[in-house]
Amino acid sequence: MALDQPVAGDQTRIHDIGYRNYDGPRLGRAYATRSLYSQSLRGAYGLGRSVKSKVLPMLLFVVMCVPAAIMVAVAVATKANDLPVDYTRYAIVMQAVISLYVASQAPQSVSRDLRFKTVPLYFSRPIETADYVRAKYAALASAMFVLTAAPLLVLYVGALLAKLDFTDQTKGFAQGLVSVALLSLLFAGLGLVIASVTPRRGFGIAAVIAVLTISYGAVSTLQAIAEEQNSGDSIAWIGLFSPTTLIDGVQSAFLGAASAFPGGVGPTNGEGVVYVLVTLGLIAACYGLLLRRYRKVGL
Repeated sequence: MALDQPVAGDQTRIHDIGYRNYDGPRLGRAYATRSLYSQSLRGAYGLGRSVKSKVLPMLLFVVMCVPAAIMVAVAVATKANDLPVDYTRYAIVMQAVISLYVASQAPQSVSRDLRFKTVPLYFSRPIETADYVRAKYAALASAMFVLTAAPLLVLYVGALLAKLDFTDQTKGFAQGLVSVALLSLLFAGLGLVIASVTPRRGFGIAAVIAVLTISYGAVSTLQAIAEEQNSGDSIAWIGLFSPTTLIDGVQSAFLGAASAFPGGVGPTNGEGVVYVLVTLGLIAACYGLLLRRYRKVGL
């Protein structure tokens, strides 16, 4: 058989599908980072995803806001002179809901990328490890700030409708926003660090709940025991070992908030400085651990 004679049954064809190189503008690294931030922020509330994915975050958002609306309605109906709960206390009271939100959304943000091994695909583009970490961290912290600041806004608007003192309410509202901003950064960082350890979303949820809720329960119990044993000096130091009590200590020391510690006595100014340093140190440590984690995953 001649070498140039076509083989019977050979169906090989070369088709011109019109492929062309992309000649448009290259939007670059900053645009990719902003896009990842936007996508992650929307995903934290199930936007752009299935209806099933929207149920839990939206339900938790409603649960956070409904008590504030009820308090406002009571204050308006009874013509109260003040709100039932201070702005700085609201997040502490609702810490269980906040912890559940972090536990559900931190693994959603990062565990799926680990499970389906899509992280190296992000890094095949101009985006770098630090960009990925910043986008994910900022997105979850922003989502948490929306969750925790929305009920404060409801309280503030309701207080103004109830004709409470404008100056006092504005000051309290501003203090509350500072408090929940710090809480959002701390909780988001802890949640992402824990969730980034495992690609299994269920394990991530359980681990985040354990760290945030069990630590708060254990610290509160130890503080109560210290109060019963007249060891009041140790109460403030015990509070350093839970994220929720850390925020409580910071805001009671520097934001004029009433402390939820046993006896209602928060840390002194000196102890408050330690609380601030530990809180900022934890936030920085979470960011550093995420960078280290994703430098390995990106390989």
